[in-house]
Amino acid sequence: MPHLFPSRGKFFRSISRPSVIAGGIALAVTVVMGLFVDQQNRAVHHQSSRSHVAEQLGIVRARLEGSVNANIQLIRGLVAVIATQPDMDQERFSEIASGLLGDHSQLRNIAAAPGMVISMMYPLEGNEKAIGLDYRKNELQREAALRAVETGDMVLAGPVELLQGGQGFIGRFPVFLEVPGNSRELWGLVSAVVDAPRLYADSGLLADDLQIDIAISGKDARLADRTAFFGKAEVFDSQPVQLQVSLPSGSWRIAAIPRGGWNDTPENVWQVRGIILMASILVILPISVAGYLFDQRKAHVRELRLRQNQMQRLSQRLKLALDTSRIGVWEFNLDTRELSWDARMRELYGIDDDADNVDFDVWTDAIHPDDREQAQEAFRHAIETRGTFNSDFRIRTEDGTTRWIRAIGAVHNDVGRQNYIVGVNWDVSADFELKMRLMSANRSTELRNRELEDARSQMEHNSLHDSLTGLPNRRFLDQRLMAGGNEPKPAALLHIDLDRFKQINDTLGHAAGDAMLVHAASILKANTRDTDFVARVGGDEFVIATVAPTDEARLSSLASRIIEEMRQPVAYQDHTCRFGVSIGIAVADTSVSGYGKRLLVDADIALYRAKSNGRNRFEFFSSSLKAEIVRNKRVADDILGGLEGREFVPWFQPQFDAATLEIVGVEALARWEHPKEGILAPDAFMRIADELNVVALIDRTILEQALWASTRWKAAGLSIPKMSVNVSAGRLHDADLMSTLDGLSIEPGTVSFELLESIFLDDENKTIAGNFEQLRARGIDIEIDDFGTGYASIVSLVHLQPKRLKIDRQLITPIIHSDRQRRLVASIIDIGRSLGINIVAEGVETMRHAEILRDLGCDALQGYAFAAPMSSGSLIEFVREERWRQVA
Repeated sequence: MPHLFPSRGKFFRSISRPSVIAGGIALAVTVVMGLFVDQQNRAVHHQSSRSHVAEQLGIVRARLEGSVNANIQLIRGLVAVIATQPDMDQERFSEIASGLLGDHSQLRNIAAAPGMVISMMYPLEGNEKAIGLDYRKNELQREAALRAVETGDMVLAGPVELLQGGQGFIGRFPVFLEVPGNSRELWGLVSAVVDAPRLYADSGLLADDLQIDIAISGKDARLADRTAFFGKAEVFDSQPVQLQVSLPSGSWRIAAIPRGGWNDTPENVWQVRGIILMASILVILPISVAGYLFDQRKAHVRELRLRQNQMQRLSQRLKLALDTSRIGVWEFNLDTRELSWDARMRELYGIDDDADNVDFDVWTDAIHPDDREQAQEAFRHAIETRGTFNSDFRIRTEDGTTRWIRAIGAVHNDVGRQNYIVGVNWDVSADFELKMRLMSANRSTELRNRELEDARSQMEHNSLHDSLTGLPNRRFLDQRLMAGGNEPKPAALLHIDLDRFKQINDTLGHAAGDAMLVHAASILKANTRDTDFVARVGGDEFVIATVAPTDEARLSSLASRIIEEMRQPVAYQDHTCRFGVSIGIAVADTSVSGYGKRLLVDADIALYRAKSNGRNRFEFFSSSLKAEIVRNKRVADDILGGLEGREFVPWFQPQFDAATLEIVGVEALARWEHPKEGILAPDAFMRIADELNVVALIDRTILEQALWASTRWKAAGLSIPKMSVNVSAGRLHDADLMSTLDGLSIEPGTVSFELLESIFLDDENKTIAGNFEQLRARGIDIEIDDFGTGYASIVSLVHLQPKRLKIDRQLITPIIHSDRQRRLVASIIDIGRSLGINIVAEGVETMRHAEILRDLGCDALQGYAFAAPMSSGSLIEFVREERWRQVA
């Protein structure tokens, strides 16, 4: 199927030309020759590089062998002297050894060990610890020493890390004495340390001008050891030049590569390649030029024949196109004013074919009156500018048919230098009908788009506004707070919360609540400027955002007006509704980037403070308020962590019989063993614990640990008759209170729960009454704490029937100086006795307090006059030592 791949056939024809074949052969030959020459050049360069490395390595190898052998020969001389003078002493040894050590050798020290024990050393200074070393007993040196004795020849070990610092090679020489009978007797060993850095330096291994990287392996002169002890181990993996360093007792392997690695590219590579390229050009260029000229001649001949065929086909196609496309051709002679139309033009305009030449007026008369002027003007403009004529117009034929005609023409000069405008006409009525339908559809689409845009705008408005009050909602506020660019951000926020709104909703229904919200919205809008806006951000929460800068005085005045107007009664049907507002105010710090997202948080913090301070008021956000919130947050986190880490523990304050001063009980007080701040009393954490709703959990934790402490006291032999623990209001209202006590071992009559008098004792509360009955059934007594500061009545005491009544310290402290206060306390004691309730006085600070309370008939005393609250361990010591009796 060649017609499907014309480009492929053209390609094969182009490469089959003789000129291309000849050029290709010449190119292939030159490329092969160039590659061969380049490869040979690289091979010569590589062989030259290896020869150069081998030459430098040979010099280093020779110097290294010479240095090592020179040092060995020096020691062999000393060995020979010792063999002839076996009774040599240290002085004689130092005299001979000093001549061996010096700048002409790399020796650091020499040691002699007659009988395998070192007794002579040079230099002695710095090597005194080596004197007395027994080679046969030293684990580190015994193997090498015995190997030297067994082989009877010097053994070279190293390199090794020297105790004196640095590296060195150790040569050990056995010394034998000639004895009668042609036998030899072992005298001992001579060992010498060759300084490795000096050996390397003197052998040229460390020379700065060395052009090769060298590595040496064969530790302890063992050629089989492939570990590199000098240079980089990678050298052995880089096809190095390798030689063998012969030693008196073995060999080293030394390898080298050029510094930086082998370079496979010769320095003259580009010169050689340039010569190859020039030679290729001199061969290929003449062949290519000759072939190109030959191909051009053949192409010109083919092109001439092709154009002749194309001209003939074009004429045929033009005739066929005019016949099938129903396009009419016209020509107008600008000099003679003659107009010529072909048959199709006559058909379009409804003129008979046998009519004479058409007059110019025939064309203009056929044009629709509404289009005639613009068509004639376009025709005149084309003639005047000698440009193109392009116009769409309607015509009316003699039979009344109306057609849309598109006319195109251009001015030109013929060979006789006469001026003509030649063009075509064709019927585009169908196109114009389609265009009119599209325009109508487009108008409908635009109308629909406007409706959709209006709907979208309405939806956007609904998504940003509250449906009840019509105010902007939380999303609108968030967008304004996070606005960027030229959109103004609020300079201050008033966060407003309706007080007592829930009661209106619950009692009068949601319709009344909605009416109150609409009323509140109207008040807020009436008190804001045009530049401000009001948003409803929650069920009964609103925000006023002031965009223009303002001061605290104006914000305070605005908040006061809102509070005053909101507290006015509102009529709803037959009811009068009243509610108030709490307001938190935050002013933006415009110097901080992104202040918008913090502004609402700050206003919310200020609102929380206003509600906690009594509601129906306003508060400004401040740095101190923020610090307090942060501090409370930290304390809250610490409380939760402390509960998990069991940091809340009981401390105990003893209670004493007022007459005998015997211990009659203890009160378990909650303490927090804070890991950073130490022991903290309840006033440091109880308020925040109450907000976290974990007071009941703290109470249970204290109760559990107090019971465990009581068990410990019994084991220590202490008798504490009873123990009282505090219980919060939340636990009293808990219907599951008794189930939380099921796992605790409580002996009846030993534990009592203390209730604050401030807890309202409602005898109608069935949960509290039920819990009291079940507590008594379990043998747990009830005590009233801080009596005299709350609103407990005599009736509530009769109903509750507590076991004990504890008079608050505020009533106890003044009895020393106030007869009136003393009589008040006496009355409370009398009331308790009449009801069969034991009386405990807390806050007993002095012994004078104890005497007065005893005389008034108080049953038990508790206070710092006898003992402060203490840990369980401290209580054990306190009771054993009876310290309170010393105070009494």
